[in-house]
Amino acid sequence: MDALPMQEMVDWEHKSRNPGKMHACGHDAHAAMLLGAAKILQEHRNIILKGTVALVFQPAEEGGGGAKKMIDAGALENVEAIFGLHVNPNFPLGEVSSRSGPFLAGSGFFEAVISGRGGHAAIPQHSIDPILAASNVIVSLQHLVSREADPLDSQVVTVAKFQGGGAFNVIPDSVTIGGTFRAFSKESFLQLRQRIEEVIVGQAAVQRCNATVDFLTNNKPFFPPTVNDKNLHKHFQRVAGDMLGNDHVRDTEPLMGSEDFAFYQEVIPGYFYLLGMQGETNEIPASVHSPYFKINEEALPLGAALQASLAIRYLLEAQPQVPSSSINDHDEL
Repeated sequence: MDALPMQEMVDWEHKSRNPGKMHACGHDAHAAMLLGAAKILQEHRNIILKGTVALVFQPAEEGGGGAKKMIDAGALENVEAIFGLHVNPNFPLGEVSSRSGPFLAGSGFFEAVISGRGGHAAIPQHSIDPILAASNVIVSLQHLVSREADPLDSQVVTVAKFQGGGAFNVIPDSVTIGGTFRAFSKESFLQLRQRIEEVIVGQAAVQRCNATVDFLTNNKPFFPPTVNDKNLHKHFQRVAGDMLGNDHVRDTEPLMGSEDFAFYQEVIPGYFYLLGMQGETNEIPASVHSPYFKINEEALPLGAALQASLAIRYLLEAQPQVPSSSINDHDEL
């Protein structure tokens, strides 16, 4: 499954063999858990009286919107519900967390080129400075959340990319900035998108610059918010509570991270949860997307068993209660 373009700094037996590429978000572990779930389901296929379990090995989660492509390819045809998980290095091993309703934010990316006129830094009056314009743009973008958004409606606008100039005494012709924006409702998300473009173009014009804005939807499609189905939340609590103990099943606050699992939830009821993998050590685990991120392999069988149990119990509970003598013993898996 997909990795990230970064150099792994952990020296262990599973270190990436490809320089500049690393499994820094756990997708390799998720794939391993799903393979484990497949093994469990196959071993217990006789208790699945009737039903089909589809296993979705989805690539391109890291910004590529692979879930949408899986849907377009027919992966959810005749599927009634879907469950997904993600490892969390900050939660204790054997603990899971999620919530009903909005869980993860919708997200998008933007990139803007702000063009002026370059020249010598000692005579700025003969130039049109795109660095100054970009700086004003960045400050103004922060007002979208602090002054235009409802404080009770969580939103984020972050500029994380700034590229301009290559010399100490030269004003460049242009500056490129980029970042991400996030919200929990479609309405707030679309409002942010509109205002980001208006602010960038408008503030650039104030500084006599031109600006173009690209939301990069061809390569990085907008991710909708991840919203967990309330009935599947109850199902998850029952299954996880029976397996791990109710005290190891936590309700958590919404998070500003995003997941393309949300595309599945726009088609059928879905449920996404986090699986803890922090061991009993004093070592502070590295976060996801860190070059020091490392999988705790003790979490693998837990994730596999929980995914298999969620599927089996869902099928069993969905079946009508009929006398055992009239049950068709033909299984499909």
